[in-house]
Amino acid sequence: MQNIKRIIEKPWGYEILWAETKDYLGKILYINEGHRLSLQYHEEKEETIMVLSGKLELMTSKSGVKNVLNTLILEEGDTYHVTPYTVHRFCATQGTDVKLVEVSTNFLDDVVRMEDDFNR
Repeated sequence: MQNIKRIIEKPWGYEILWAETKDYLGKILYINEGHRLSLQYHEEKEETIMVLSGKLELMTSKSGVKNVLNTLILEEGDTYHVTPYTVHRFCATQGTDVKLVEVSTNFLDDVVRMEDDFNR
């Protein structure tokens, strides 16, 4: 199976899907300063991120609970593992663009959005 690198434009920046098999995905996300992704969770998808550059504000909560969010600031080299049903949001709100790498199970459409700045 030949892998085809794809660039996917997003309202918050863009992502490069650089590895895709039936079992896993590899992405690089570029989040423009001042933007954030949806507050979301996944029912099956499991992902691990590593910050490549910038300061990522990571909001998390367990088991679909969006009203009790913890905030972590991740810097270059920091990692975080997101398990299914963990509510999370990646934010570039610390004065920098953010570049991160994500590896995950291959469930591209497994996104349950709880809040979204772009009304998706």
